[in-house]
Amino acid sequence: MAFPSKDEVQAAIDNYIADLAQPLRALNKQIFENPELAYKESYAHDNICNFLESLSIPTTRHAYGLRTAFEATAIAGKLDGRCVNFNAEYDALPDLGHACGHNLIATASITGFVALAYAIGRFGIPGQAQLLGTPAEEDGGGKIDLIRDGAYKNVDASLMVHPMAEEEFVKSQVIGIAGRSSISCYDITAVYQGVSAHAAANPWEGRNALDALVMAYNGISMLRQQIGPNERIHGAILQAPTATNSIPELTCTKYTIRSRTMHGARELGARVRKCLEAGATATGCTVKIEENQVFADLVVNPPLCESFQECMSDLGETILAHDELLMSGSTDQGNVSQIVPALHGLIGIPVRDGAKNHTRQFTAAAGTDEAHQRMITAGKAMAMTGWRLLVDDAFYRKTRHAFAEMMDSI
Repeated sequence: MAFPSKDEVQAAIDNYIADLAQPLRALNKQIFENPELAYKESYAHDNICNFLESLSIPTTRHAYGLRTAFEATAIAGKLDGRCVNFNAEYDALPDLGHACGHNLIATASITGFVALAYAIGRFGIPGQAQLLGTPAEEDGGGKIDLIRDGAYKNVDASLMVHPMAEEEFVKSQVIGIAGRSSISCYDITAVYQGVSAHAAANPWEGRNALDALVMAYNGISMLRQQIGPNERIHGAILQAPTATNSIPELTCTKYTIRSRTMHGARELGARVRKCLEAGATATGCTVKIEENQVFADLVVNPPLCESFQECMSDLGETILAHDELLMSGSTDQGNVSQIVPALHGLIGIPVRDGAKNHTRQFTAAAGTDEAHQRMITAGKAMAMTGWRLLVDDAFYRKTRHAFAEMMDSI
């Protein structure tokens, strides 16, 4: 079968996305101006689905048992060929709004998906494109939920990008990088139950839940002196007493555990758990500990990165392919990258004072026209990488071989 040339496909995608310039900008703005927390992204879910349905793209709302997840698909003719997935994130941060730019992640993935869907239909390219709305990346791990429920069972490769402050790439004279690994992380929550008593009249009858939490806090603070350079432990007190004349009977704390690999995160988490349990033991309180699902370390796929770098260059933007550095943060795209070849590109946007993600300056930057346009460009580059995955058997085999090699080394 004769496929259209790369230039033909690129020109068709450029023209198609240009026609969608206003609705794509409006959709980005809607998500940005209405930030929603993990698993509560109903407004973003509905607006994205409305947009996709306006293009006559089959879309399943509330997909895979998640109220704010969706799935959109594009297929040319019969159900055959490979499947390229795009992941759209759209949850925000408490008080800060879109300080991690998930409105931009959604914009890039939607752009990439609709562009590839258009090319599949226009040129009769064998294969499928899938867009998943993946809630709760900031807290919970929607992609992990979706993996468990079979959303990726037919996926051959997964693509997405993430905004960063462009200042991080200034020394290299580029605006981003196609591949950089991340570390693994998960959360542990501890609820201490004590016994209330009058703090002055009969304190000996109480069991102090605040003391339990403080002892655990101090133990974990000392533990930090003996952890690896790529490991982090950071926490918050979620519930504490507000009165001084009663022995506190209930407190709650939450810690995030980070390490280079899933195995390392679990090992470090076990040490943190002992500190949490020790607080209860020392004070005579009881403790209920809950651990959430683990965000895996991101597996970089060099062939995918190099293809995305080339496609960005074709669109006039220079990025690096990949390096040996580690992102200090974590992503549930890491879990996806451990089941299929995956891309998690980092695209720089201008941010005032060089501030980084999870700041108010980054929130402001995520809403700008320049940031939006960078994501439109990245989306088109992902579409072209997806096109190559569908039509170039040798390239696809190369990505699979690299994936197998990387997984064998873990």
